[in-house]
Amino acid sequence: MNPRAQAAAAELPEVTVSEWNGVRFLHLGTPWVQGAMRIARPLAIELEYVQRMMAWMLWRPSAELAQGRAVQLGLGAAAITRFTHGALKMDTTAVELNPAVIAACRQSFRLPEPGPRFGLVQADAMDWLQTDAGAHQIAVLQVDLYDHEAAAPVLDDAAFYRACCEALDPEGGLMSVNLFGRHASFAASAARIARAFGLDQCWSLRPTREGNTVVVAARNVLVPDREELLRRADSIEARYKLPARKWLRMVKPLDPAILDLR
Repeated sequence: MNPRAQAAAAELPEVTVSEWNGVRFLHLGTPWVQGAMRIARPLAIELEYVQRMMAWMLWRPSAELAQGRAVQLGLGAAAITRFTHGALKMDTTAVELNPAVIAACRQSFRLPEPGPRFGLVQADAMDWLQTDAGAHQIAVLQVDLYDHEAAAPVLDDAAFYRACCEALDPEGGLMSVNLFGRHASFAASAARIARAFGLDQCWSLRPTREGNTVVVAARNVLVPDREELLRRADSIEARYKLPARKWLRMVKPLDPAILDLR
């Protein structure tokens, strides 16, 4: 484990769980919500920004959604993991540094059991990308790496986003990443993503009320015309009950002006 990861592991926060109105929440030593699960519908994605993390589905043909492997960097309350593994039926790998988060997800958040279609790795995300990601054909990489203060991503430099890009299938691999669109670091983070993937392969959704902005980046994806995107959105809504038409109304290419940032 690299020195940065060792320092992070030595200061891992306490993990707590709360419940309110039929929803179970994950916390990392503060009242901030780090993940959620509606107890009666564990495969449904409860939080709006986590739903938007699935906007990559619009960039894949409907018939190919379940192909390849989905990888989550940062387990949270395992919402994305439950969805890709349980609803999409994709081969899925989750990478999480904090063993207490893994334990909480096993006990309280319906984490799947490891098996042929699901792998769980306790590791630093950057270490995993550099050492183990090449063993997988990663179709979708979903990045949600925040600490207990939830102020900015804990991995957010140019080398990290280059590693994310290189880990993806070079013919159509997709990444979605959670950033804070109202935080001063958003433009700099988006610029680093655009430099790693190419500006023409990067898009963002509008911020949520809480300020989370999802960026989608791709490797060699051809964006279809509006009619095909609408057909895909209708299919996603019908099959998976996610607000894909709403995503289409709020998605836009990254502003080229961000590349002027140094």
